Amino acid sequence: MTTLFTPLSQLATACAFSLGLLIGSPALAEDNAQKGLTIAAEVQTRDSGWGDSHATMEMTLTNKQGRSSQRKLEMQTLEVENDGDKTLTIFHEPRDVKGTAFLSFSHALEADQQWLYLPALKRVKRISSANKSGPFLGSEFAFEDLSSLEIEKYSYEYLRDDTLGEYPVFVVKYVPQYEHSGYQYLEVWIDQKEYIIRKTEYYDRKGSHLKTLEFNQYKQYLDKYWRAMEYVVQNHQTGKRTQLDWTNYSFQNGIDDKDFTQSALKRAR
Repeated sequence: MTTLFTPLSQLATACAFSLGLLIGSPALAEDNAQKGLTIAAEVQTRDSGWGDSHATMEMTLTNKQGRSSQRKLEMQTLEVENDGDKTLTIFHEPRDVKGTAFLSFSHALEADQQWLYLPALKRVKRISSANKSGPFLGSEFAFEDLSSLEIEKYSYEYLRDDTLGEYPVFVVKYVPQYEHSGYQYLEVWIDQKEYIIRKTEYYDRKGSHLKTLEFNQYKQYLDKYWRAMEYVVQNHQTGKRTQLDWTNYSFQNGIDDKDFTQSALKRAR
């Protein structure tokens, strides 16, 4: 339907629109930044206080032609107050990766510290900050994806309300603030009820859509903490896919700092 404007009303509308661009946009951007930060902070707050966790998983790597291979591994994590988590990941199968272990100390403001133990070489390799955008042992996860999402690592912008399947979500833009990130930004889809992440879209340094990570089959533990039993990451540029199927979650196992040292990394079996 065509709407007719008198010349006066058309001029008034144009002036109001221009004034909105000049005055309203900075305020709107500031509001969206604050709302994005508030949502991200609530995600972190609701997933705080679990202490430590342990889980096993199967990793399925699928190439562009559809051929797949499996790996079995376990992960233990220690929550660190006022800083990032500590994580130890140990590979058990197949034989060519058995005994490989990965240790990560996430940090809120400083660069993460990461080490990889390679049993064939019997040595620990430090992962440099400049290499954290590289692939983690042939998967579609980068080393930087294995870091906890500390609130200080990003700036935020609320983009919109949306739905993902049956779930109402907030879509929030996360912009990495740390050097050497392989991403220009992430778009994170956050459940409006539980404040859990249901999907993350990653955009490379050129702003192209690189990959999508979906979190499926959530279960609740300790009547409070949600964990996805399935992670699926699809690389849109290579056609490759990685899936993690998690089992045997346990919490508050008495894990402490001595379980997250380079010596512990070498002893991992």
